[in-house]
Amino acid sequence: MKQIGWMLCLLAFLLSCENKKTKIDPFVTITSMVDSATHKVDTVQHTKAKEEPKPIEADESFDDFIYNYASDDALQLQRTKFPLPYFNGDASSKIEEKYWKHDYLFSKQSFYTLLFDNENDMDLVGDTSLTSVQVEWLFLKTRMVKKYYFKRIKGAWMLEAIKLRPIEKSENEDFVDFYTRFVTDSIFQSKRICDPLQYITIDPDDEFSILETTMSLNQWYAFRPVLPVDRLSNINYGQKNEDQSNNKILKVNGIGNGYSNVFYFRKRGGEWELYKYEDTSI
Repeated sequence: MKQIGWMLCLLAFLLSCENKKTKIDPFVTITSMVDSATHKVDTVQHTKAKEEPKPIEADESFDDFIYNYASDDALQLQRTKFPLPYFNGDASSKIEEKYWKHDYLFSKQSFYTLLFDNENDMDLVGDTSLTSVQVEWLFLKTRMVKKYYFKRIKGAWMLEAIKLRPIEKSENEDFVDFYTRFVTDSIFQSKRICDPLQYITIDPDDEFSILETTMSLNQWYAFRPVLPVDRLSNINYGQKNEDQSNNKILKVNGIGNGYSNVFYFRKRGGEWELYKYEDTSI
């Protein structure tokens, strides 16, 4: 009997061990590997999604975007296509992200300027359907133009290239030479202003009405605004802005201060002159 009892206990022990073995998941190692691989794939997908620029509210209007781009370090890096093609005349190179220095453009100024060849093109400002815009600096003393090429891709504006080129020289008096002297030489300026000068402003008796009148040369010198001296900015929305044009419109917009002045220049007899001035500052 003792032997039978001992055998029964041994059998019970073996059955107990067998039951424990059957509870072990033979796929636990593979399952762990699959879970790990899945997690890794999710991480990679998340990283790619972060790298792709997502449209923001400021992308709707290029004017809103460019101010954000110029003033926000993180956004500028995200919205610049690296390595960035850089053209200096006929020479070309590429700027790697690690060598990029934040470009404030005109965001640290109290104003920025726009250039047009005719009044109709001024309606392009604020067009939300644009997909390609160039921002320019015109350096007056060195006669160079630095142009930034922006393109809207999947709703998000991106800087795709920068180009530096000399301003074309004209056989007659070109606008850059004229303007540089016009804003620094008061005697020369007095000879190149129409007298009387066409003047457009807000009606002092009705702020919702525009007053079209004239201004004498003496009045111009009494109230004349300050004009940019060293360089001019420009945002090219698609308007013509040719070096050899016989008409130039310079619009000076204040940044956050309601300032708005427009200067109308034309070339007559080979010489430039200011023939109309508009001040609709609020």
